[in-house]
Amino acid sequence: MSGPDVFGTNPYAANRTVSGELVTILRGVSANRGLALEAFRSRAVVAGQVHELMTTSRTGAAPGDTVDDVALLGFFEISRSGVILVGARVTVGGQVLGTVAGFDDTHMPNHQNICIEVNDLRDGVDLGLTVGELVRFDQVRAPS
Repeated sequence: MSGPDVFGTNPYAANRTVSGELVTILRGVSANRGLALEAFRSRAVVAGQVHELMTTSRTGAAPGDTVDDVALLGFFEISRSGVILVGARVTVGGQVLGTVAGFDDTHMPNHQNICIEVNDLRDGVDLGLTVGELVRFDQVRAPS
């Protein structure tokens, strides 16, 4: 057996916070992006890497899904290495945005897209994000 269910249950019992800082704010919303979320429930990130944040309002978006409704938030630099898990709570500048729905590797090795499930689809400009704000990925429960 191979793939994400090789252990039968999620092997992640605990996970530390991954953090970073916004370096670019983006604008743009699309109803037909066709963002293909990778079939992985985690991605390791290294201090100094830059990755992109985007959101989807598709309820229940998960690894392996394709999401069309997408808003661009910005790019951030990882300041604390670690592992980002699907389901992690994402905050920017102290504002809870939503939870990680999945990852897209379209632009790798340049950067990874980290897709966040939200209730309200707004881009980085409409959310009032600013360069330098703290980005955090916190585990809020043991992943299932």
